[in-house]
Amino acid sequence: MSLPAAKLTIVQKILAAEQESFLQRINDMLDNEMIAGYAFEGEPLTKNACTTRLAIAEMQLRNRETISQENLEKESEDW
Repeated sequence: MSLPAAKLTIVQKILAAEQESFLQRINDMLDNEMIAGYAFEGEPLTKNACTTRLAIAEMQLRNRETISQENLEKESEDW
């Protein structure tokens, strides 16, 4: 099945759905799995991936796992 045909089939099924809880689950899945942004390297990120990266960054800040601007500039000279 081609991508346009697959999309049309899914849209038709969603339009025929009568259960609000079912539609909410689809909406939640789309919110979490659709591309929400891109990493510095260009890699696409889902909302879940962005949330995970944010949690890691916050933990690093709490644990004082940071680098000064000066040290970052020195480190970047070797890139």
